[in-house]
Amino acid sequence: MKKLQVIGWVALGALVIIQFIKPTPNQAVGPQANYIGTKHEVPANVKSILDKACMDCHSNNTRYPWYASIQPLAWWLADHVKDGKKQLNFDQYTQRSLRYQYHKMEETIEMVKEEEMPLPSYTWIHTDTRLTYEERVVITDWAQSVMKNMEAQYPMDSLVKKSK
Repeated sequence: MKKLQVIGWVALGALVIIQFIKPTPNQAVGPQANYIGTKHEVPANVKSILDKACMDCHSNNTRYPWYASIQPLAWWLADHVKDGKKQLNFDQYTQRSLRYQYHKMEETIEMVKEEEMPLPSYTWIHTDTRLTYEERVVITDWAQSVMKNMEAQYPMDSLVKKSK
């Protein structure tokens, strides 16, 4: 019994200590120079949906929930946001290659249609981020229009890899 008490106190002490080790928040200041909207039109209804369901993980500004200051949840959340930004960051979008930009719109269409985004693990807790069928159509139509705009401006070989 004494051994369990010691283990319990050590675990509690470790839990208290890790509360002081916090990840750097994902919060940029001011407008982002490479935001997708600087190059492609992002209508208000699309921006509203992106802000609601995408930008917390796919931008340089995350709106953190109350539990984001509790360790180890904050570390998990920081890693999740880091991975999301690695996959697609709307605030760094225009600094990437044309192929990357075009391909990310293809992926956006696929993942939104297949209901892979937003992630079920995210919408489970943040129920307000769940996309309706209509919102999914708005996002996929917008992504398709970005692709068509790119096709009108650039040669296709600069947008897609040549097949061998």
